[in-house]
This record gives sequence, C-alpha cells and structure tokens, in this order.
Amino acid sequence: MTSHDVVDQLRKIFGVKKIGHAGTLDPLATGVLVIGVGREATKKLAIEVQKEKEYLAEITLGVTSTTDDEEGIKTKSTSLKNGDKKPPTLTEVKAVTSKFIGQIKQTPPVYSAVKIKGQEAYKRVRKGERVELNPREVKIKAIEILNYQWPKLELKIITGPGVYIRAIARDVGEALNVGGYLSGLTRTRVGEFTLADAYQLSDL
Repeated sequence: MTSHDVVDQLRKIFGVKKIGHAGTLDPLATGVLVIGVGREATKKLAIEVQKEKEYLAEITLGVTSTTDDEEGIKTKSTSLKNGDKKPPTLTEVKAVTSKFIGQIKQTPPVYSAVKIKGQEAYKRVRKGERVELNPREVKIKAIEILNYQWPKLELKIITGPGVYIRAIARDVGEALNVGGYLSGLTRTRVGEFTLADAYQLSDL
C-alpha cells in the first residue's frame, strides 16, 4: 500500500476530500504516517514534514539492488564471491556508519519521486531513460547499531527532513566495499507523533 492509497481510504472513511500526509512512506515500509484531515489540518502538514524522523532499518549487506530496496533486481558482491574480501567486522561497520552522522551530501535513489523536468525520476527510469540525480545536503542526527550478524545490519536512525534511508543503506554498503540494500524499514516517529500512539488503518 502506498501513502496515497492510505489517503484515498481515509477520504472514504471520513467522507472528507481535503486529506493529506506529512511525508511519503515507501510501499514496503511500515510505521508512522502523519495525516491531516480537513483544510486547517492539511495547512499544518508543511510544518510536520520538516520535523525530526526516527527509523528502524534493516540493511542486507553483500548484495546491491537496482531500487536500493527489496523490490529491485539483486546482484551479489563480486569481491565476496571471488574471495577477495571477507565480510566486514563490527568495528569496521561502526567506523563506516559513524561517518554518515551530521550534515552530509546524499544522492537520492533513481527510483524515487524526485522530479526531473516535472516528472518523477522513477517514471523516467521505468521508461528506459538514464537518470542521474544531484546530491543534496541532508542531516543525519544519529545512527545506532542495534544488531549486526552478517549479512544483516539493524540500525536506529534519527534524521532531519528529506533523507532517504534507502540511500543510507546503499551508501553504507558501498563504503564497506560489499554493497547493500534496505531490506526492512519502520518509521517509529515523526516529530512528536510516535508509533506507540498511532492508529492502525483498520482501527478507523
């Protein structure tokens, strides 16, 4: 289910046309989606979009994906297959992930809704176009390693606005010279809105 699908369902549930959300969740992701119902609430969504976000992310190392997540075509690391490189140690993973904390330059995934001449990048890629996106400055406030058992790396990530967790997965894998993609994602908080206080769609 896409974030837009959720909005469509809520329009039917509430009988209100003016409904929006404060930041898209990828269809494979779960967690907090902040919704504004009615004109006054939707006006406030621009403020909510800019707030701090918290995620639980699972990265699968040793494999890359064309979409940087579970949906894409996977390719195993050739350096690992050929025995040229061993799986990174926890010490190496800590050293690499720490470099992503702070103000960093991040290139969005080509399969994203970033617009190029008025059309989303992912639509251009699906039409066979070669797409290159420019890096943008984003803020990663914290990265905590929750668990690492090769090839799975679980992280808690706190970010500012505009950060792609898929891009973090891709870039961490690249920095470790083994590749990586985002295999699981839960958004646990947007500003003061937490997963613990959220409603399931079925509750409504």
